[in-house]
Amino acid sequence: MRTQAQSVVINSLRKFIHTGSTSRLCNLIKNYHAADVASLMTSLTFKEKLSLLKTLQERDKQRAAEILSELNPEDAAELLKELQVGQISDLLEIIPSDDVAPILPHFPEEMQDSILANMEKEPSEEVQELLHYEEETAGRIMSTDYYALEQNTDVSDAITAIRLEGDVESGFYLYVIDEENHLVGVVSLRQLLFASPNTRLKEIMTRNVISVTTDTDQEKVARYVAHYNLVAIPVVDAERRLAGVVTVDDVIDVINQEATEDLYKMVALDSSDRIHDKPIKSIKKRLPFLLLSLATASLAPFVVSFFKETIQQVVTLAVFMPLIAALGGIAGSQTIAIMVREIAIGEADWPIARKALVKEMLVGIGNGIVIGVVLAILSYFLLQNFFFGLILGLAIVINLFIAALLGTLIPLVLKLLRLDPALGSQNLLTMCTDAIGMLSFLGLGTLLLRHLQ
Repeated sequence: MRTQAQSVVINSLRKFIHTGSTSRLCNLIKNYHAADVASLMTSLTFKEKLSLLKTLQERDKQRAAEILSELNPEDAAELLKELQVGQISDLLEIIPSDDVAPILPHFPEEMQDSILANMEKEPSEEVQELLHYEEETAGRIMSTDYYALEQNTDVSDAITAIRLEGDVESGFYLYVIDEENHLVGVVSLRQLLFASPNTRLKEIMTRNVISVTTDTDQEKVARYVAHYNLVAIPVVDAERRLAGVVTVDDVIDVINQEATEDLYKMVALDSSDRIHDKPIKSIKKRLPFLLLSLATASLAPFVVSFFKETIQQVVTLAVFMPLIAALGGIAGSQTIAIMVREIAIGEADWPIARKALVKEMLVGIGNGIVIGVVLAILSYFLLQNFFFGLILGLAIVINLFIAALLGTLIPLVLKLLRLDPALGSQNLLTMCTDAIGMLSFLGLGTLLLRHLQ
């Protein structure tokens, strides 16, 4: 949606909400996809969002449910908490169970039980089944709405069964099972349509089925779907019984979620922090990380304090100190970004860490030499002192080498400790590159002090 058109629609939404023009509000919403409406709602205040939801809940429950499923689970739960339990249950019954499962944990436990008790038996049981699995696993994000038939079923009966079943969320493949519900093969709907009516499924199915287990991490599921170009991947239990299916739309949500989490963690931010949050809410989320950053960043001034006499004698050194720290931080951030990305897609681990480490150190030295020579030449023309240029150039080489070394090792060590590689990497890197950059620059300056005066 174009920005200008979006602004017009948002203003219209606000106008209809505040004037109580419910018919015009519903007619306006009807013209847009649920995902677009969810996006527009991020520009509304909480009261305006709630008013819109209540209006839709009364006049068009199906539409209200579609929009809720497109919202961030935490945001959806915050809105639903303002409704009565019966109203919440009515809406959640309409939403697919794999979209309800991320929303429900944001309610208090007692309220969760009440909502599930008020829901119809089948959708309630489906949601409870998904909630038994750990968060961020295939079991939690899978859908239980799929086509599955016994392997001795013939093509004609299979087509009839699919027609009777109706449309399902993961209607891309027909999964073939044995008498005990074990996954034994898969047939695409295209294969089914072109096969002879009397052919049994086991004669045309693909036996080597790519699948994941219910406890597989959702990031790994996303990698499988991307690597094998799938639109859905079956989920099996420990005994290889078919439990559900993860579809490509859920995988896209996982990729977006994980990318956002990694981005936020690299800059020490809570992933739930939003631009439309109240200032006090954002302060509470950001302040702890800033206090932690204050503690880690204090190492560099501590190092500098040892060289007060050197700086007093050659004040020019202080002019170039921020440059040394900044270049080290930037170079290290580049390496960390690459390493976190490689670890996230499963391409970097300890067995290949040596190769990555050597490569990044060579890159750091190479970049350091080029930038160091450039700065040495510039500083010589500015200050007419060869030794100052030498000190500056060597300090840059050392700091970029250290930045590459730590930028590679920090994410790998965090992964070894079973921590998120993106978590705190930037803080640790900045602490080290600032301190080592100051130490190398001012240390060299102290050693060659008589040549600088």
